[in-house]
Amino acid sequence: MSAKDFAAAIAKQPTDRNGNVRIFNLAPYNVGVEHRMPGMQGAAVHDHDAELFYIIDGAATIVTGGKLVNPTRPNANNSAGTAIEGGVSQALAKGDFVLVPEGVPHWFSEIKGSLTQIALHLPRSAAQ
Repeated sequence: MSAKDFAAAIAKQPTDRNGNVRIFNLAPYNVGVEHRMPGMQGAAVHDHDAELFYIIDGAATIVTGGKLVNPTRPNANNSAGTAIEGGVSQALAKGDFVLVPEGVPHWFSEIKGSLTQIALHLPRSAAQ
């Protein structure tokens, strides 16, 4: 993907609400650009995918580990919740990477201003 195409994908993001634009898909991998605004963010656990985040712009706090609050099962491969109990908080800012292994709860507990990030799902291969 060229820098021009990447900038165009980022420009498609809403500026007044959360949004997600898939920018690359080569099964089983997919890359999205996510834009997050302050306010309630959902927590998640991916059973078979690690997730790599790269912060393009903005700042946030991510909580990893711990236990989902009010867990639900939106599909066969993921769990969701309203927050995380316990876990470890880590401040993130422009240029930071964070890798969340499969099966680990994660939650953006605070968005400072707004956050634009790349989210890359990394499925476990059958050989692993």
